[in-house]
Amino acid sequence: MTEKIRIKDIAKRAGVSVGTVDRVIHKRPNVSVGALKKVKKVLKEMNYQPNVYASALAYNKSYTFYILLPKHASEAYWDEIEEGAIKAVEMRRDFNISLEIMYYSRLNSESFVETFQSCLLKNPDGVILVPYTLDLTQQFTDVLHERNIPFVLLDSYMPDLKPLSFFGQDSFQSGSFAAHMLMLFTQSEKSIAIIKQTIGGRMPSRQQEYREKGLRAYMANNYPEINIYEVNLPLDEERKQYEYILDDFFIEHPDVHHCISLNSKAYLVGEYLLKKSKKDIQIVGYDVVLKNVECLKKGSISFLIAQHAYQQGFASIETLFRHIVLKRKVQIVNYMPIEFLTKENIDFYHRTQI
Repeated sequence: MTEKIRIKDIAKRAGVSVGTVDRVIHKRPNVSVGALKKVKKVLKEMNYQPNVYASALAYNKSYTFYILLPKHASEAYWDEIEEGAIKAVEMRRDFNISLEIMYYSRLNSESFVETFQSCLLKNPDGVILVPYTLDLTQQFTDVLHERNIPFVLLDSYMPDLKPLSFFGQDSFQSGSFAAHMLMLFTQSEKSIAIIKQTIGGRMPSRQQEYREKGLRAYMANNYPEINIYEVNLPLDEERKQYEYILDDFFIEHPDVHHCISLNSKAYLVGEYLLKKSKKDIQIVGYDVVLKNVECLKKGSISFLIAQHAYQQGFASIETLFRHIVLKRKVQIVNYMPIEFLTKENIDFYHRTQI
């Protein structure tokens, strides 16, 4: 059995010292070419598999990972990211891993810059990052690359940043899927509406941008005759103003009975529809947050698309752990499943299952 192979057995068979074998196994310097060849030959012959977990524990180093998230209210999509990350750290506590969570405002680019600069001052061992714009995020990731600090991206995959890994949905395909499902409900409708939340007229994340591109591509290819209207609920506007915006829209467009929200706040419209008793209008949304689920069960949301935020948080920590602590290869792109949830199956959705 490989676990019974001792370093001194390898050293004896290779005709070198125990210290030399130890340096080869742990890839340390100061080993002659001849000794390296001898030890590697014996390792291969004996099918030696090092116990990376035991080695990591014996090294007794501590690691601090940082996660940078948008500021959010409680019970939001980002809460699940946090919960998953915290659980992963708890499971690896024997390896002296700790986690620090930092927040920035998506309403303010300076907030993102200040947050990443603060993170850099703390000399992280690894970073999990929800990116801002490509240009601003690259200012951060360029420094991480210079310092050989690995980072994992969430929410939006930006290959130009060369992350260690990415966890999230294929946003374009997700938008196409949402459009396909939505059109199963609309039957003979002539119009649909996209509910947006923007900052200064732009989407706050690339994820939402690509969801819209996927949705519009599907509609153009399959339902070019359908009118697509937009409703903007600005992120920097007071929520009480949303009701007036929605009132005006539905009065002006009485033919619209189906809407889709591209972010996790479909409940903003779902709660409005319940309050106004508009049973002839429904909305499609993303993410299994409590308020979305409540609207789903009450009928103002038709269905939700889940993307396993908890698993994304958990897997991000696990990826940093495997790469940094265990020195193992990890997969770069990790697309999450695109799942379809209705009030009939929502209670069977296990968000914390890994």
